[in-house]
Amino acid sequence: MEMSLLERGGERHPVPHVETLTMSRKERERITVMVGVKTNELSQVQASELLGLSYRQAKRLWRRYQAEGDAGLVHRLRGKPGLRHKPLSLRVPVLARCAEERYADFGPTLMAEELEKEGLVVDHDTLRRWLLAEGKRRVRRRRQQHRQWRERKPCFGAMVQLDGSHHDWFEGRRGKCVLMVMVDDATNRIRVRFFEEETTRASYDVLEVWVRQHGLPGALYVDRDSIYRCEGLASVADQLAGKQRQTQFGRAMEQLGVELILANSPQAKGRVERMNGVLQDRLVKALRLAKIDDLESANRFLEQTYEEEFNRRFARVAASPLDAHRGVPRNLNEVLSWEEQRVVQRDWTVACEGKWYQLDRQHEALSLAGRKVVVRTLRDGQVQLAYRGSKLKWKELPTRPERAQRSESCQTVRATKPPGENHPWRRPLWRAGHSARFGVGDSGQPTLRSGLPPSPTPNRRTKESRAVNKKGTFSPKL
Repeated sequence: MEMSLLERGGERHPVPHVETLTMSRKERERITVMVGVKTNELSQVQASELLGLSYRQAKRLWRRYQAEGDAGLVHRLRGKPGLRHKPLSLRVPVLARCAEERYADFGPTLMAEELEKEGLVVDHDTLRRWLLAEGKRRVRRRRQQHRQWRERKPCFGAMVQLDGSHHDWFEGRRGKCVLMVMVDDATNRIRVRFFEEETTRASYDVLEVWVRQHGLPGALYVDRDSIYRCEGLASVADQLAGKQRQTQFGRAMEQLGVELILANSPQAKGRVERMNGVLQDRLVKALRLAKIDDLESANRFLEQTYEEEFNRRFARVAASPLDAHRGVPRNLNEVLSWEEQRVVQRDWTVACEGKWYQLDRQHEALSLAGRKVVVRTLRDGQVQLAYRGSKLKWKELPTRPERAQRSESCQTVRATKPPGENHPWRRPLWRAGHSARFGVGDSGQPTLRSGLPPSPTPNRRTKESRAVNKKGTFSPKL
């Protein structure tokens, strides 16, 4: 056996060389103590104190070292399966199920959940190690970026984050669509719905679902999409009043008393962005397994099955038990609409988006001609006209009303007659004597359109004009 040297007390003693790859650091340290016992430099009592073992356990370790040498210090279970290891009868079907094409993009955690539904119970970390050992998974290290942590809101309903997630949710089984996601900042509870596009109508609908169930939240945290932010400049009157132009969604939130917070970056509303990533991983696979390929069935699946299970698994308890939601307003359907201001014409008609509405005679006391009224279009297509919060009665005109024309008898035709010869317009503006008083300069410019010659180059009168002035002829001031 190869020997190595061990320094102790200034002396060098031979120590048997062992394979360090099969021994832990603790076991390698025990070799030094056992060599000291063997050379009678340490007693077994002293060895037990150095090893942190009882005297009986130190004696057993010394006997194994005497019988087997360095190999006796290696743990007896080294290289053997653990007492909690999974049997081969479980590992084989689990790996076979993971190899199926429909589970090709499942992560260890989600795959462990799906296997548990089929009776194959295995921890997600164990499954990850099995996949790494089989070469079916790689360790991906992501580059970290610095982020400023923001504390969650203390209670449920204090702030809700809203965002639209664009993704191929049905994996080509139908066209792409958008998932409108609402996440409570304090509890991680979600409310989601599928729509064809991210529009004001989609934001209205998903918000109404949340409000009908929980109530009005204190604030909405959204991105800077054109649905929530208006890029145009406000009118002069609004600027003087300190108001900014609003989108239809912003106007509705102001009427409901919900604060609309615009995020400056995706990381600012990271909670809903991370939730989008989780749903793009889990919900896509859930729709695949449920064989759903249309929006109506998908929304029904979300409402009846998926949302409740998802919230039960990922929701957390808020720091405060208080629910900050407010009551549902009676006019919620009217607020979540499209409103435009229009001026009432003198014939008491209102024009909006190519349609004409005739106001009823019963509002004559309001003197509405020349005043502004609100034309409100509800989400179901119903139209309402309101003035100062009161609804007006009206009827839609089939065509544009014709404006009253003035009769020919009332129209006075003014006779046009050319001016006479003695009319001031016909009098010449240039006389013979004037040219003498205004000497023509040497600028070479053509005469003016009025008939006058151009001004002389020197800004003074010529000799001819001064000679004329001596005779008493009137000379204008220059």
